[in-house]
Amino acid sequence: MSASSLFALPQRWATPFLLAALPLALVACGKSTGAAGGPGAGAMPPPEVSVVTVTAQSHPVELEYVGQTAGSRETEVRARVAGILQKRLFEEGATVKAGTPLFQIDPANFQTQVASAEAAVAVAQAKVNQAKRDLARLGPLVAEKAISQKEYDDAKSASESADASLKQTQAQANEARLNLGYTKVVAPISGTTSTAAKSDGNLVSATDSLLTTIVQTNPIYVNFSISESDLLRMTKQVTSGQLAVPGQRSANGSLGFSVNVKLADGSVYPRTGKLNFASEKVNPATGSFDARAEIPNPDGSLRPGQFVRVMLGGASRPNSISVPQRAVIDSPMGKIVFLVTPDNKLAPRPVELDGWTKGEWIVTKGVQSGDRVLVEGFIKAHEPGMTVTPVPYVAAAPGAPAAAQKASESPAAPASTAQAAAK
Repeated sequence: MSASSLFALPQRWATPFLLAALPLALVACGKSTGAAGGPGAGAMPPPEVSVVTVTAQSHPVELEYVGQTAGSRETEVRARVAGILQKRLFEEGATVKAGTPLFQIDPANFQTQVASAEAAVAVAQAKVNQAKRDLARLGPLVAEKAISQKEYDDAKSASESADASLKQTQAQANEARLNLGYTKVVAPISGTTSTAAKSDGNLVSATDSLLTTIVQTNPIYVNFSISESDLLRMTKQVTSGQLAVPGQRSANGSLGFSVNVKLADGSVYPRTGKLNFASEKVNPATGSFDARAEIPNPDGSLRPGQFVRVMLGGASRPNSISVPQRAVIDSPMGKIVFLVTPDNKLAPRPVELDGWTKGEWIVTKGVQSGDRVLVEGFIKAHEPGMTVTPVPYVAAAPGAPAAAQKASESPAAPASTAQAAAK
């Protein structure tokens, strides 16, 4: 359309047409200007990414297992004599001290037995006194040959027999008093009581009558198992020098490891315990090695039967390399990281990981001391060979907003990146 024809258009059509043609003219000008300015003029600068320079050093290692809490002492309270249960003397679920009365069994029958035994003791004591008097009276007579030696010997034997009978009846009296004392059932240990298994008025026996249980929860035990494969792997790493573990038993009875437990809600119990038992043989029922930790529990916040995560501290990996968690990417070919080469280009690198320490992965293969590893900026830079502008990585402060942390998480590596890493 010529200029003359353009001006011949009605005014209401000419204005929109000019507005539509203006961007095309600007683009044409831009192309010609770029061409005049030379190649690369107007290109975007390399994206800025956060990197960390890794160095070989000793890293603490936490070994984590599944465990279950249990009382350090668990006792069944049973009746030691038969009788009618008169009264429960404690509050169910309360904490009691050793020796606290828990139940009262009807003592009437045992009081009668004590009285009968004491009467028998009195009779035996009278016989002893009579035998001694007879023996004392016959002593001078046998010296004067007034009686035969046999009569004196019989009197002496009677005195000795009376003494033995007295001791027997005294033992029976002591047993009767002991049984009377057993009618009051007391706590054998300090701890927390469970519910009463028998109510008032029930007949209890001395053989199978469970009355209640007492569990001592301070300290509390945590039982867990170490699989045979894990133990073999750790043994190889210790032998090769890749792992250092505290194997010496300390003066307080622990086995060198410190113990913390993580609760079901993800929180970590604030008190640290010790490993106080590790089996030397494989449990045939589980195929693993049994172990036990002891945790202080003065406020009773840990209860027997809880499932927890047991974290053993004290082990370390000397001369090892670690990278932040978000630096490791899952790809179809496995775990990879991006290295930033000396000329600031991205290079994917497959890595092998073994262990976790303080929010970082332990890298056993694929990264060397002095390498620069990409930590943040995957959204802007994830193509192999891409030029980037590296800046030092600064870890987020504790309690950073979840949204900010989520936005900086590593995405899954694209297929092109995984193929380059495999090559």
